[in-house]
Amino acid sequence: MEMETWQVEVDGGTLHGLRWGSGDNIAVAVHGITANAMSWQAVAEALPDDWSLVAIDLRGRGRSRDLPEPYDAEQHARDIGAALVATGARVLVGHSLGAYLAASTNHLSPGLVDRLVLVDGGLPLPVPAGVDPDELLALTLGPALERLRQTWPDEEAYVDFFRAHPAMGPYWTPGVEAYARYDALPISGGVSARAVEKSVRVSGRELLTRGDEVGRAITELDVPTDLLVAERGMFDQPGALMPDEVIDAAVAAQPLLRLTRVPDTNHYTILFAPDAAAAVAAAIAGR
Repeated sequence: MEMETWQVEVDGGTLHGLRWGSGDNIAVAVHGITANAMSWQAVAEALPDDWSLVAIDLRGRGRSRDLPEPYDAEQHARDIGAALVATGARVLVGHSLGAYLAASTNHLSPGLVDRLVLVDGGLPLPVPAGVDPDELLALTLGPALERLRQTWPDEEAYVDFFRAHPAMGPYWTPGVEAYARYDALPISGGVSARAVEKSVRVSGRELLTRGDEVGRAITELDVPTDLLVAERGMFDQPGALMPDEVIDAAVAAQPLLRLTRVPDTNHYTILFAPDAAAAVAAAIAGR
């Protein structure tokens, strides 16, 4: 499936992305908190021929890194809405942070889409009472935040950093490598990550402090929604990113939410592994 660059004008400049396919059925895809549009390549290539996938680079990430603040969920929803309108897409899919933003976009702008697909995200994360959100963010996203402050001598060294990740390296594919290379930003003295640290911190803090709003986006769903969940976490450790009790309660309470547990996947391979990418593609295509 051919890939081409894609863009749309939004508040403050140009939102960039990638498009695969030329089918009349179109989905817009939203990546995770420090990720980029290339994370959707394997899913796009698994879609039927009558589908197209437009994956955006969120404001402050990827090729959209230079778009100005704000980086909050409301601004992301406006950006995503602009992508939906420009493409005519009626399906919105998101992974990790992108799943939360997909649900939020639907909640803030009802009527934009006919279906949602949420991949390993979208449900409220339990936050212990009295815990400082910034401290919790450092515990959960510490290595990812550290990556945003580092400089590597060249692109190969940056790719090697991803090869060493316990949730990616053992499951390496050409798609993971393309994702890592897309994220490499040439700078004076070497290469850095494309994601802007402040954009990541704003999103991470919102996930931890706006649980009520996240919950309402699910309890007040008005479109059929597929929720696909990996069985292992961000470092390939046992246990899903979202606790089982949260998943089971949400599915029991919301008849529009359909759960699929994707076997033998972690938080990243649910997009990259061939069988998992096919499962996500099937959900997008409504099959």
